Amino acid sequence: MKVVATNTGEKRTVSWGFKKVTTGIFKFPTSEGIFLGIEDVVGDSVVDRKYHGGIDKACYAYSADQYSFWNPQFPDLEWDHGMFGENLTIKGLNEKELYIGDTFKVGDAVIQVSEPRQPCFKLNVRFNSKRMVKAFTKHGYCGSYFRVLEQGNIKPGDTLELIEAGEPRISVFEVFQLIYSKGNKELREIAKTHSKLAETTKAAL
Repeated sequence: MKVVATNTGEKRTVSWGFKKVTTGIFKFPTSEGIFLGIEDVVGDSVVDRKYHGGIDKACYAYSADQYSFWNPQFPDLEWDHGMFGENLTIKGLNEKELYIGDTFKVGDAVIQVSEPRQPCFKLNVRFNSKRMVKAFTKHGYCGSYFRVLEQGNIKPGDTLELIEAGEPRISVFEVFQLIYSKGNKELREIAKTHSKLAETTKAAL
């Protein structure tokens, strides 16, 4: 896997329906890279810390490979990396092959897969579409949050080197499916007892 873009955003207030919404989801590429702190990306805007930032949501990554799926569905938008509110746009990221607890060296940092992204209505705001959250959930390729085990700089072109595989083996994709379904009791129990899965996600299972 390779980082193709590092993205940050500033707090922005926009009109959505009949109300004003303040959000940090509008992120754009930064050529100089980013610095991953223990609880967030330095210089990035985190508006609602109940759902963003913190130990288990310090950094959000989304697959560059999924852009080709979404771009034709929203041709009128101005497309750039960071569209999904991700700090890292990564080529080769596949949620079906990315496992909870997988630990990577990337740039100067060490990061660990902590949980899938559960989309909120602000994804609708970013795409100016009331159907985006539902479509994103149905598609299933949700991206991944990482906790930061060692702080450091990451820049475009850096590669992710797996240094420890998460155990037991349950993928980000599988956990995301469990959140929105009632099936697979055995897999659900594995997820609920996984030491590296974020507690907020366990509570949603």
